[in-house]
Amino acid sequence: MALILTETASIKKAVGLINEIDSSKFPRLLQRIIQKLHLRDELSFTEDEEEKLEDALGMQRNDLELVLETTAFILEQAAYHLTKPANLSQQLQSIHLAEEKVSLFTKAWTSLGKDVVEKLRKRTLSPNQLTDVNWRLNLQMSQQNQTKLKMPNAMLELGITTDHGDKDRIRMEFTHEELFAFYNQLETVQGQLDSLS
Repeated sequence: MALILTETASIKKAVGLINEIDSSKFPRLLQRIIQKLHLRDELSFTEDEEEKLEDALGMQRNDLELVLETTAFILEQAAYHLTKPANLSQQLQSIHLAEEKVSLFTKAWTSLGKDVVEKLRKRTLSPNQLTDVNWRLNLQMSQQNQTKLKMPNAMLELGITTDHGDKDRIRMEFTHEELFAFYNQLETVQGQLDSLS
């Protein structure tokens, strides 16, 4: 089993805080974090909800933020590594999380983990997506001081769409050598993508 969680000072402090949370209140907190895990720009709790959580859990703002961030981090790591519930349980025990909290994490991951992984797979890493590619080849035949010149260059135009639906165009000009180097970089990326699947 690969180690997905290491006991850093921050995680150690967060685990201590999580262990102190009332076990009857923790499942709702955990479920809310799991449900919002795939949303890039949205926090699990609003500012008002965090204030209410501070009171309900008897925590300072910094401690609550550490608990929320660490809980999300643990779940993100579980999703990234496609961790099975039994392995997640062992990982959480290795960082000294209380047995009842380990059980709550495992139950939540068992019931919602597959859905979280699917939603995270659909989420893109970059807010910009390539939608189309146009190209044109130019051949410069002469310059002011040279009459016999054959200098090819390629013009690439990339159509980009953002998460918000805005469209943009990126234009690039390459000499033969630059285009060849760019092509080789794309081949390297393709090879790495192929090795992942």
